[in-house]
Parts: sequence; structure tokens; C-alpha cells
Amino acid sequence: METTQDSLAISQVLENYYFKGIYEGNVTVLGSTFNPGTLLFGDVKGQPYAKTLDQYLDGVKNRQSPKDSGKPFKGTIISVDVINSIAVAKVHVKMYDFNYDEFLSFHKIDNHWLIVNKMITDVAE
Repeated sequence: METTQDSLAISQVLENYYFKGIYEGNVTVLGSTFNPGTLLFGDVKGQPYAKTLDQYLDGVKNRQSPKDSGKPFKGTIISVDVINSIAVAKVHVKMYDFNYDEFLSFHKIDNHWLIVNKMITDVAE
């Protein structure tokens, strides 16, 4: 069953590590939110998007961070649904000239909520 404590824990992962890591381009902080086998799928500008976690983190590491770009950045939690040891968070990330809607699948592993799958699409503002 869902607990407020689990929803809060996932929200804290998102706010304190996921959004922060993306914004700062800090792959250590960002990488700590993911299970090592995580895969990322979706579409960006209508083109298919598929990456391993290592490919994604390498891209983050080698791009200018949103913080350094001076462009707007905002991470927003839309919803968090928890059932036992699994959860899905719907988030919106505005960065550079993109608006991303994301579904992040979480699994509670060794008492820590980790992202195990990321699905992403860019949407009109």
C-alpha cells in the first residue's frame, strides 16, 4: 500500500537529487537517483529517444548545464503513485528551450527509492 512516507521520500529524491543533478550537470548527484541498469526511452522533437543510463549520464556530463547556460530551469512534480515497493512519478522539466513531460518508474531497493526506467517526451509549452 501507498504511504505518505514513501511519497515524501520519492519527492525528496526528485527535488534534492534528480532535479538538482540535471540543473547543475552533476552526474554524481544525478546518477545516485538511478539503478545501474536503467533504460531511457521516448521522443524528442518527434524523433525516437533511447539510451542506456551510461549514455544519458555521459550526455549530461558533456553538455553545458542549465545552471551555466543562464536559461530557465524548473522541475515540477505532477504526481507520485506508490504501491508497495514500486512507484511512478510524473514530472515536468523545463530546461534550455525544451519542456519535457516524464514518467519515472521507481523501485524501493535496500530501503532506497531508485529510478529504474525513464520515459520522456517534449511538449509544447
